[in-house]
Amino acid sequence: MRFVPLAAAAALLCSAALTACTAGKEAGPSLGAPRPSGSASQALPAATIELWHGFSTDAEVKAFEEAIATFNQKYPQITVKATKGVQDDQITQAIRGGNAPDVAASFTTDNVAQWCRSGAFQDLTPVIAQDGIDLSVLPAAARSYTAFEGRQCTLPLLADAYGLYYNKALMKGHEPPRTLTELAELAKKLTVRDADGTIKVAGFIPSVQYYENSPSHLGPMVGAKWYNADGTSAIGSDPAWRELLTWQKELVDWYGHDKLEKFRKSLGDEWSAEHPFHKGKVAMVLDGEWRNAMIALDAKGLDYGTAPLPVADDRPELYGSGFTAGTVIGVPKGAKHPQQAWELVKYLTTDTGSLVTLSNALRNVPTTKAAMDSPDLVKDANFQTFLDIFAHPRTATLPASVNSVFNQEAFAAFVAKWERGSVKDLEAGLKDVDRQINDKLKLSGG
Repeated sequence: MRFVPLAAAAALLCSAALTACTAGKEAGPSLGAPRPSGSASQALPAATIELWHGFSTDAEVKAFEEAIATFNQKYPQITVKATKGVQDDQITQAIRGGNAPDVAASFTTDNVAQWCRSGAFQDLTPVIAQDGIDLSVLPAAARSYTAFEGRQCTLPLLADAYGLYYNKALMKGHEPPRTLTELAELAKKLTVRDADGTIKVAGFIPSVQYYENSPSHLGPMVGAKWYNADGTSAIGSDPAWRELLTWQKELVDWYGHDKLEKFRKSLGDEWSAEHPFHKGKVAMVLDGEWRNAMIALDAKGLDYGTAPLPVADDRPELYGSGFTAGTVIGVPKGAKHPQQAWELVKYLTTDTGSLVTLSNALRNVPTTKAAMDSPDLVKDANFQTFLDIFAHPRTATLPASVNSVFNQEAFAAFVAKWERGSVKDLEAGLKDVDRQINDKLKLSGG
């Protein structure tokens, strides 16, 4: 899975008014209606159901086909027609037009709140209860990013967890850092410059414009909050954000913003074999579990290790946790065969064999404890790090919000200005981010 942190602009435009977009269309049958007793009953009528998903590479599609094939062994009367490479805007437009698939999977959690609130995705709560599914088998963070306002309109399919990758040769015997102070000190020791100060090798790149260094991924290092209980922004009032950004700016300034930007812009593409970590140009990086598979494919000789992300010096209890999100799957409004669709959703998200099959092929984290503990799950010490991060009770996610994309973009834009020295008053700037987010929330009826 290639985690997509921000949905396409078209999806945002429609999701902002999704209730209106879907008004006037036939809802079709819905979940929760009477059905054959026993969720695994073979008495379900024969049907052909459509599954839309975002996976597109040969390996990804093959893994999905294998999981569907095992579902067909259990339900031979249900034919699954899968369509690959589908993005959120296509899902939203299909629901709006009354042509929704029976099952839809998304790489991003950014539209979950809108889908749940508007009813664009059907509430799974009744059938989860009817079938006796215990959602406590999922970590709290995974339950959080798949539901909104009491509506469990999606379930987690596979997850991403974020940790620290380090190049053992470049580390020169140093252990991976456990605190932000240790990270900054080690980053400076491992950085190599030319005589004129040009960066040749960076110990760690602190810029939020570098690949996976988004505020949402960095925030758990200090236990930072995005929202208050009422959904308003907590960015300006939570001192953890000020601590993180002060630490970040000090390290940016040590490198020199212009020199760091020149180095960052010279680096290879994140999704190619030219990734700077593969090439020994960066000693330590924040990245997701999928990087293990990319290293095995594109940098076979790289001697590296993985560890949890460093945390605030005064928050040692956070060590071992991190950020998580992932692929979500559900039954859209207007599904022609919702009961059969639910059986597929349930199978893909709760069946241990299916989750292990997908995880082994895609090298993402399976979401249930049984799947993570399965002897059939292929794992080594570097992958185990991310299983442990995902399962950690303090691992966090970006809480669902109807304006998730806008909120992330507003904050990231501010942090980019902050790190280049365009913000003179950090506290006032963060409060202005609060104002932008809260004004948008009011417009959305939050």
